[in-house]
Amino acid sequence: MPAETPLGPVLCIGECMIELSERPDGMITRAFGGDTLNTALYLARLGVPTDYVTALGHDAFSDEMLAAWQAEGIGISLVPRVKAALPGLYLIRTDAQGERSFHHWRDSAPVRRLFTLPEIGEIEAAFVKAGMIYVSGITLSLFDPSSRARLFAGLATARDCGVKIVFDTNFRARGWPDLALAREIYTAAFEASDLVLASVEDHAGVFGSDDADIVAARLQAANVAECVIKLASPACHVITPGARCFVQAAPVEHVLDTTAAGDSFAAAYMAARRSGCSPEDSARAGHRLAGTVVQHRGAIIPQAAMPAMSFPGESV
Repeated sequence: MPAETPLGPVLCIGECMIELSERPDGMITRAFGGDTLNTALYLARLGVPTDYVTALGHDAFSDEMLAAWQAEGIGISLVPRVKAALPGLYLIRTDAQGERSFHHWRDSAPVRRLFTLPEIGEIEAAFVKAGMIYVSGITLSLFDPSSRARLFAGLATARDCGVKIVFDTNFRARGWPDLALAREIYTAAFEASDLVLASVEDHAGVFGSDDADIVAARLQAANVAECVIKLASPACHVITPGARCFVQAAPVEHVLDTTAAGDSFAAAYMAARRSGCSPEDSARAGHRLAGTVVQHRGAIIPQAAMPAMSFPGESV
């Protein structure tokens, strides 16, 4: 049903880190990245009003991040700054097949204190004015139990106000040393969400099975209204009440780096759904953007490399 009033922005909650990317010759380049930040950036490039929700330090790297986000059109009013703190850092190594591995230094990153900062009341007030709120499994791994409980409470309040909650299962085992806790939190996230962007790989990491039907059954048991189940090959199942379709991605001849493939898929999918496209067409949009991203190194492709994409229709 078309919205009667304009939608609020998409709020992406998570962490941006200093990104070091190792090239085949051993040289290292520096950029910035993080799963929900990557999604926020691609959303903004697709014309979706987007704010990033995180915490940063009072340092040159944080200044550079904020300037870069503003240049991309991402709102930064919900980014408190913490004295004597530095952003986290990670290194990407990519093998000959384009698959990447990550090495992190992030335990004292300021975002971990987000829900204890004085500005959190203002941030929670913004939740209920959003159109969508997007969080990932990595987002949930950042916080201690008290902060995570406050995040879930804020999401529930926003959902009660008509805000759509989107959960991306992006799972990194190193962020969840207690796998039983991960299962508990992921189940709670499913139950708290209107849209779940899942992958069989993530599900296997958390729950031990990469069977798409088992993933679908778990999400339906949690009463998820809409879910996308990404497969090991570039394809997905899209499930809505009473319907399920299979969407195959177009072949990509030269995969250089799969970093941010899922993040960009999420951005295009949400942008398309927000504009009124069907779930099936939205998945095709997600595959198209992700297929472009994997042909470039690093999480963020050059602006000039963005595919031409439009999403006709009224916002929903």
